[in-house]
Amino acid sequence: MFPVKLSSPRLGMREFEPGDVDPLLAIYGDPLVAEHMSFEPRDRDQVTGIVDRAMKAARRPERNEYSLAGVLPGGELVAHLRLAVDIGHPLQSSGQIGFAFRADQWGRGLGGHGIQLLLRLGFEHLGLHRIWGARSPVNERSARVMAQEGMVEEGTIRGHLKLAGGWRDSVVHSILRPEWDGQDEE
Repeated sequence: MFPVKLSSPRLGMREFEPGDVDPLLAIYGDPLVAEHMSFEPRDRDQVTGIVDRAMKAARRPERNEYSLAGVLPGGELVAHLRLAVDIGHPLQSSGQIGFAFRADQWGRGLGGHGIQLLLRLGFEHLGLHRIWGARSPVNERSARVMAQEGMVEEGTIRGHLKLAGGWRDSVVHSILRPEWDGQDEE
């Protein structure tokens, strides 16, 4: 699917563009934002690489990476929204979401809109059956927003990520298509 362009009343989701490096750097270069991520704060060259890879991945015939800009109604980029689709196994129909918002946008309810857009993309447009996401065990904001959007906490992956401070666990949340659209399990 290209180009991706979805919106809710408060947030839009679109493909990355070359001019998105500085707004994305304001997210991924911020130590406060990176505190709960699976990586250390990024520098300008790293963010340029993220934007370049996202633009290239968007045009692949067998696209499995949806790395998208989250934008306010006026067009201001305030988030990175990601859906990675597992296309390696013919019996699987799942995807993993990730999201990061600029710190000055926290607490405004935009996280739920970002998750809703990712779920719409995965379930309505890509036909997925299961979507999951992982969070830092101390990131209670992510826990709350995923729960509010119907994602169920499944458990903890112990020693999942090696960061500068050592190994970190991740807590997994998921939602199935029938749960999302209110239908009974098939």
